[in-house]
Amino acid sequence: MSGSMKIVETAIANAYRIIPEQYPDRRGRFHEAFRASDLSDLIGYPFVVGQANYSTSCRNTVRGIHGTMLPPGQAKLVTCVRGAVMDVVVDLRIDSPTYGMFDITHQDEDSGTAVYLADGLGHAFMALTDDACMNYLCSEEYVPGTMLEINPLDPDIGIPWKLDGPPIMSAKDGGAIGLKQAESAGLLPTYDECLAHYAALKAGSPSRLTMG
Repeated sequence: MSGSMKIVETAIANAYRIIPEQYPDRRGRFHEAFRASDLSDLIGYPFVVGQANYSTSCRNTVRGIHGTMLPPGQAKLVTCVRGAVMDVVVDLRIDSPTYGMFDITHQDEDSGTAVYLADGLGHAFMALTDDACMNYLCSEEYVPGTMLEINPLDPDIGIPWKLDGPPIMSAKDGGAIGLKQAESAGLLPTYDECLAHYAALKAGSPSRLTMG
């Protein structure tokens, strides 16, 4: 593990918090956001970036809960590069020990803290400042029809957003189904399917799983 950053597992298995070491000087500051070799060694298979995305959000915007069906899956490394957000990982893997549970990370432009989410996990965040900008490094390119949306206000998940007003959400997120509905509809991967997928990535061959 590099001495320039600390990587710790969150309360959700296969999700990691990356905390970089800052190097300030009279010009400003510098930090390594992540090293592919360190992260890949930790998760057990290569983290390969297939697509990079950015979003900007005004204060009180809630985005998510977003995931990707398996296959193809889409692991993510998410970082707040401007402003501040409350970032949330949600375990969408049926029969996982932490299925339906979440973990919260405060991210802001000063800390450089990032979160890695393996395939099968969902992601959401709330913008705590205006013009909050998030960077997403994704392991796979976007495939239409494979995105998964779970309502971020689902009481069965119970994320404590601590909003001081109505959340600003897209129509798709605001009208998304809850976790139990997604499970009943067969949209969510099982924990065993995800473990098999991780093993296939470690072996160097993408899995060819079908949804249960």
